[in-house]
Amino acid sequence: MEREVIEAELVLPTHMKFKKIQMYDKYPKGQARGRHWKHLKQIIQAENYDNYPPHLPTYVNIESPPSMHPCKKICDVTGFEAPYFDPRTKLRYANTEVFKIIRSLPNDYVQRYLSLRNAAVVLK
Repeated sequence: MEREVIEAELVLPTHMKFKKIQMYDKYPKGQARGRHWKHLKQIIQAENYDNYPPHLPTYVNIESPPSMHPCKKICDVTGFEAPYFDPRTKLRYANTEVFKIIRSLPNDYVQRYLSLRNAAVVLK
């Protein structure tokens, strides 16, 4: 009978598929458990930025040429992209609801919105 028990132990798998895998089985000692994020200092050391020409923009060299794409126009009230422009108040707006709000604003508030955008204009 003991011989049958020993043979049965050899036949059984060491780990059942329906059971959850234990963490120590899934990640042996010394293996990373997840994504390892690099710090900026590690990226700079790994990339050898000293070997690049000085005119190329990199993490070390912040100076880069100006963008070739036009600036996005942002709504002065909501901060969304603004396809529209109010010629009376000179404010940009995103939709009709914001347009109604802009038209109901007093001139003092309109001047404040324009000064935030550095487009302060004296309105008549």
